[in-house]
Amino acid sequence: MKKLKIVALGGGTGLSTLLRGLKKYTDNLTALVNVADDGGSSGKLRSELGILPPGDIRNCLVALSEEESLMSKLFQHRFQTSGVLDGHSFGNLFLTAMSAISGGFYNAVANCAEVLAIRGRVLPITLSSVIMEAELKSGRQITGESNISNVYEKINEIILFPPNPPAAPEVLKVIRGADILIFGPGSLYTSVVVNFLVDGVVSAIKKSGAYKIYIANIMTQPGETTDYTLGDHIKALEKHSYKGILDCVLVNKSEISKKIADRYKRHGAKQVLIDKVDTKVVKANLFMDKFYARHDSSKLARAIMNIISSAKNVN
Repeated sequence: MKKLKIVALGGGTGLSTLLRGLKKYTDNLTALVNVADDGGSSGKLRSELGILPPGDIRNCLVALSEEESLMSKLFQHRFQTSGVLDGHSFGNLFLTAMSAISGGFYNAVANCAEVLAIRGRVLPITLSSVIMEAELKSGRQITGESNISNVYEKINEIILFPPNPPAAPEVLKVIRGADILIFGPGSLYTSVVVNFLVDGVVSAIKKSGAYKIYIANIMTQPGETTDYTLGDHIKALEKHSYKGILDCVLVNKSEISKKIADRYKRHGAKQVLIDKVDTKVVKANLFMDKFYARHDSSKLARAIMNIISSAKNVN
C-alpha cells in the first residue's frame, strides 16, 4: 500500500484536511494545488507583489508536516494588528520572501517543504497568474474566485484567464504516473474543477490509468452549489473533464444533528442529497460532529485506504 503513488488535486481547507489524514499511511503522496485564489491575505500579496496566492499551498505544506512542530505552528500564525500586516499569516509572508530569494514560486514551495520536513510533495498546478471566471445559467459572468463563491445563482461553466495556462513542471508527469487520483473535498468549482482547466491536466488524467476517487462534500455551499445533489456535483466534474472520469465516489453516510443542520440552513446550505448516480458510491461516516459539518481527517483517510485496498483495478 505504501508503494502506491497517491495524487490529490484540490485547494481550500478540504485538500489540507485530506493530506493531514493520508500522511499517517504513506509519504508517497503528492498534492496538486489550485492557485486561483484572490481573497484574504493571498489576494493582497498577489495584488501588491505579483506573487501566486500562497494560502492553499501553505495549508498543504503544514498539513504534511509534523503536526506539533513549532515551525508548523509558526507558519499558521496570523497577525492581528491595526497596521499593514493585519490578516497576513507568517507562512504566506515566508513563501513570498522565499520566492524572491530562491528564483521563483516553484523553488520557494520546494524550499519551504524542506524547512517543514513534510511527508510527500506539494506542487502548484500552474505557475501562471490566472483569474477565474464563472458563466452563470442566466448568462451573466462573474470574475474572481472570491466573487464566484458569493454568487447565489447556478453556475454553468468555469473558465480561466488566460485560458489553458501551462501546467507547472512535473505536474502532468505526476498525474500520468499516479496509481490513485483523488479529487476533493472542497468547493466544487473554485477548488476542484478549476484544476481541470490547466492545459494538459484532463488529458493526463484520462491517460493515467489511475483509480480515480471523488470525495463528495458533506454540505452544499451557498451560492456555488446551492441545492446541488451528489449527481449535480458529478455532472459538473464531467462537464469540465470527460464522461466517466470517476471510478468511485466517497460520500458521508451519517446524518448531521438538527442543531448543526439548522445553523447551516440559516445560511442557505444543507446536507448534500445522495441521489442515484451511475458511478460506484462508497458510504462512510466521515464528519466530525462538532460545531460544523466538516470532514474528519482520520476518518476520511481511513475510508480512502479501505477503498484502495478493496479496489480490483489498483495495481
